[in-house]
Amino acid sequence: MSTGPADLLRRLCDTTSARLSSAELRERVAQVRAGLDAPLRVAVAGAVSSGKSTLVNALLGLPVAPVDAGECTFVVTQYEYGEDDGRITIELLDGGVAHSRLLPGHRLPSELGVDVARIRRLRVSLDLPSLRTITIIDTPGMNTVTAANERAARSMLFGSGDEDDRAQAMIYVLRYVQKFDDTTLAEFRGLTDACGMSCVNTLAVLGQVDRRGDEGDPWPTARRLAAKGYEDLRTSVFDVVPVIGLLAETARALPLGGEEVAALETLAGLDEDDLEDYLLDLDDFRSAPEIPVPAEVRHRLVERLHRYGITSAVEAVRAAGILSPEALTSHLLERSGYSSAGRAATGSVAAGLAHFARRADQLKALDALTRLRALARTPAMGADRATLDSLAAQLDENRPIATSLGGLRIFTAAEALGRGTLVLNEEMTAELLRLARHDGPAEQLGLPATASPEQIAAAATAASMRWRTLAMMSEGRAGGHRARDVLTVLEDLVSAALEEQAPPGGDGGGERLPPVRVDPAAIETLRASPMVPADDRRALELLLSGAELATQLGAPPGTPRAEIAGYAAALSARFRAITHRPLPLRQRRAAETLCEAYETIWSHHADGS
Repeated sequence: MSTGPADLLRRLCDTTSARLSSAELRERVAQVRAGLDAPLRVAVAGAVSSGKSTLVNALLGLPVAPVDAGECTFVVTQYEYGEDDGRITIELLDGGVAHSRLLPGHRLPSELGVDVARIRRLRVSLDLPSLRTITIIDTPGMNTVTAANERAARSMLFGSGDEDDRAQAMIYVLRYVQKFDDTTLAEFRGLTDACGMSCVNTLAVLGQVDRRGDEGDPWPTARRLAAKGYEDLRTSVFDVVPVIGLLAETARALPLGGEEVAALETLAGLDEDDLEDYLLDLDDFRSAPEIPVPAEVRHRLVERLHRYGITSAVEAVRAAGILSPEALTSHLLERSGYSSAGRAATGSVAAGLAHFARRADQLKALDALTRLRALARTPAMGADRATLDSLAAQLDENRPIATSLGGLRIFTAAEALGRGTLVLNEEMTAELLRLARHDGPAEQLGLPATASPEQIAAAATAASMRWRTLAMMSEGRAGGHRARDVLTVLEDLVSAALEEQAPPGGDGGGERLPPVRVDPAAIETLRASPMVPADDRRALELLLSGAELATQLGAPPGTPRAEIAGYAAALSARFRAITHRPLPLRQRRAAETLCEAYETIWSHHADGS
């Protein structure tokens, strides 16, 4: 069984902590280590009155988060798994702790008994199975998404700039607008960048898509706007999805009771034009004395469903004649878009949350890697300085542990794209975002889900040639490292597809070419040189140990001759670049010897024969 990135980082935390003498540094390492074992921390953020807390309730399936102006509206609130259901831990800025409990019906109290200015955050324990893997953090609403720096952004969103407040994924609720202007887009990108978010761990939610009064069905416009929003924000978000948060909250957290269902059945019996007229002004709908539904029930319907929800529910009742509360709840959930409405163009809130859950270990490892690199830069003296320097060296992207963190390669490349350190054309941008956004090999390569292993291998091979060229052109620069990350992932896809298409007990289905003879002394000379990057040293090891020509070049077993030639040409270019560096004469001659070997392989197999 292969070792995952989280396991590698746990071991690194353990060995580093054991060597540190500073209690403070050991505690910081312990926090990183604990984060790898804890549920994924997903923050829900958004502008004031964007529907953020309503969405939190839908995510939890409980009406916990306050949607009106109470003390809790201004406090970071963390909903986490706990068997003591309803316990509230109030963490204070001075380090103190107070306790309270949820009110009956799983509601936060409007007053906490503590001055809100003294509160750092609330931690609410809920006995919900879903919180075993994901912790939901409700953050105060913001009037703008602008953030001056990372600490300010984290403080604004998560309560403080401290490391243990760092969310590992974010759902950002945007107000429904006709279009995203340049200022909003720039502010959003700045916020996600400052908070350490990117297109692999940020979901943008277009909320309240039913609040336009000039459309009977808001979904066609909402889907188009969400799809356009994704095009504008694709280097900053995993997806942009539309939702009617109020209907999602009602369906998942506050299902309608028998009195409300009976009221909807009564409304369904009214003349369609009359009901439409009443609903044009919701104040009139609440107060009109001639409507045969008690005013307090109409008020609840408006609060729970608003105009579109009432209209949609009435249409469902008319179509079915009568609906059970369960059937009506199912209908409202479907019409909310929480889990299904985005099929045509984008995903959904539920799909985005599932994406985070599937990649939780990788997202936590990515966060831990960032935090450990920051820790390694902490001022220290004596043996602790040496330990932190060793930690930094082990986390260097050219060292073996970084190479072993294979599951994070696409994440780091996608982050580099969003930050502008990896510059790509349109085709390769789309290619990288597909790799980051999807899990299955076919979807990652833009192929139908029914694509065969042969088609997957061919598509990944064609893509790898583009990325290999970019990696060679950007050799030694940050963009070159990230391009090589993507290349490695594509080569892994090729290898996996070839293994899948090979018959049981077969040899991989391709011609096995014998290994070539190489000069071991030249290889060992270069392997000992600090001027040779880790990836190139790995290529040298393969050249020595490969059991056939393909594996000597780092290609999958049985790779066709023409592709072998491509691998050889790329390696020749890599080592030819090394000859232009200030090397000792002996190392330069060794590099030239290897270039000649690779070029000979290329010339013998370039025509595929």
